[in-house]
Amino acid sequence: MIAPFSHPMYVMTKAVGAACNLACEYCYYTEKKNLYRDDAHHVMSDELLERFTRQYIEAQTMNEILFTWHGGEPLMRPVSFYEKAIRLQQQYGRGKTINNCFQTNGTLIDDEWAAFFKRHNMLVGVSIDGPEPFHDAYRRSRGGEPTFCQVMRGIEILNRHGVDWNAMAVVNNLNAEAPLAFYHFFKEIGCHYIQFTPVVERIKGHEDGRHLASLADEEALSLAPFSVTPGQWGRFLCEIFDEWVRQDVGTYFIQLFDATLANYAGVAPGVCAMAESCGHAGVMEYNGDLYSCDHFVFPEYRLGNIHQQTLTEMLYGPRQTAFGNNKKATLPQQCRECKHLNICHGECPRNRFTKDCYGNPGLNYLCSGYRQFFDHSAPYFQFMKQELDNDRAPANVMHYTF
Repeated sequence: MIAPFSHPMYVMTKAVGAACNLACEYCYYTEKKNLYRDDAHHVMSDELLERFTRQYIEAQTMNEILFTWHGGEPLMRPVSFYEKAIRLQQQYGRGKTINNCFQTNGTLIDDEWAAFFKRHNMLVGVSIDGPEPFHDAYRRSRGGEPTFCQVMRGIEILNRHGVDWNAMAVVNNLNAEAPLAFYHFFKEIGCHYIQFTPVVERIKGHEDGRHLASLADEEALSLAPFSVTPGQWGRFLCEIFDEWVRQDVGTYFIQLFDATLANYAGVAPGVCAMAESCGHAGVMEYNGDLYSCDHFVFPEYRLGNIHQQTLTEMLYGPRQTAFGNNKKATLPQQCRECKHLNICHGECPRNRFTKDCYGNPGLNYLCSGYRQFFDHSAPYFQFMKQELDNDRAPANVMHYTF
């Protein structure tokens, strides 16, 4: 049954598919080009752009609509392509408020791009993994060259044009060992909105690439050496939290901390990994193929193509509804008994590949790290929730002793 009013629709759009000018060691998406090896042109056509824009706007039940441009590297399409996207949004917008955001590796940002972002009041997410040695360890060009200086140049250009941007930082086996140096770097460059994403990847030797081509062959995978361990993740979060809660509440915003507080307060978190269910955000490839999630771009999670079905039919249809509900339905016994269940909700299903203490499959690989963080931070978040209940901002959390 299709339920178009059950929740807002979000689609992460891949205008260039998996194409990217970098070759980051831990990237899970660049190999998705193997799904389309028979197609020589992995770019979205003007016809598909218009079809998607019209369908996406018509499917929305709210007055505010967000277009999210992702990759690969979305800036590999020219500014003129996205100017056309803006004109189409205006054509089909029917008075609704439309916003656009980009997630970019930052290396291609120049004055033309920055002026475009500023002109249309766009938010830009920049991928940067901390100080230069940490960033360059895994984020390199196709030729193996370091990229930190290029990214910092892109950030400087954004700042010069007054563009709003935030940081998406991957936490791996290296930078997880220096959490405060990592956090201080972002404060030093004036970044007030930070998303820390733990990298957990499983790999194998394969002629089509090292990542799995289908979830059916996941038994053959081993944990990649760059993956953060549960212990590292827990210590990383606790050390940063201790400084943030004492000095930076209300000044620096860390997505995971915001999402944790949202769950304490009983409101929807701003990150799907911490929500009770998922499936609210699909991903569309350059050719119109729609998948359940950016981390589930596999043949078995392909919902269809917008040339044959509408976005509403696919994203509110029974297959995607089941995908979203399975996040809760497949929680193992240890999760169901956990005191932090309403805060964590088992985190992202892509990381649920270990067994719980009862031998049941489906436990999140990072569970012990999250549990360490939630145990450590609980008194502070409980206080902040109380402040919110009393209609006060929780910025004075450290004025009290726990």
